[in-house]
Amino acid sequence: MQQQKVILNKINIDIKLQRMAFEVAESMNNNNELIVIGIKENGYKIAQKMVESLKKLLQNNIVLLSLSLNKQLPSNILLDQEIDFTSKNILLVDDVCNSGKTLLYALKPFLDFHPTKIEILVLVDRIYKQFPVKPNFVGLSIATTLQDFIEVTVKDNEIMEAVLISK
Repeated sequence: MQQQKVILNKINIDIKLQRMAFEVAESMNNNNELIVIGIKENGYKIAQKMVESLKKLLQNNIVLLSLSLNKQLPSNILLDQEIDFTSKNILLVDDVCNSGKTLLYALKPFLDFHPTKIEILVLVDRIYKQFPVKPNFVGLSIATTLQDFIEVTVKDNEIMEAVLISK
């Protein structure tokens, strides 16, 4: 039997996104361009919200990109725009960090460049990792079992809730 529990509602999410925007702004200790890259689908929606907030907080030029990959077989990674990431600040954004696999593979396109820094932002971070990925900015950290699943719901471009689904 599946059980569902809302772990973040829209109000909580908005507050956490605003807090993380301040944290990201504080971490920008240079004037280099900031490239915010959202992992499709939900990660991109969160990245859009982050860019809206960051434009009010930073003088840096901010560019928003989307990244697509098959989360089960993440060998083919596509960015919606090819750019040179050398000397840029990169903020990789996703909704949930489960095993760390998606975020690890999503870093692959940047290995051919020399960015100033790469940071990771997630709305929800599960404590258990199978891959060595640790997000820099986290809305909520939660300990779950391997059977649990976290789903983030987006409706009309608004991040509505994060739900813990237990089996």
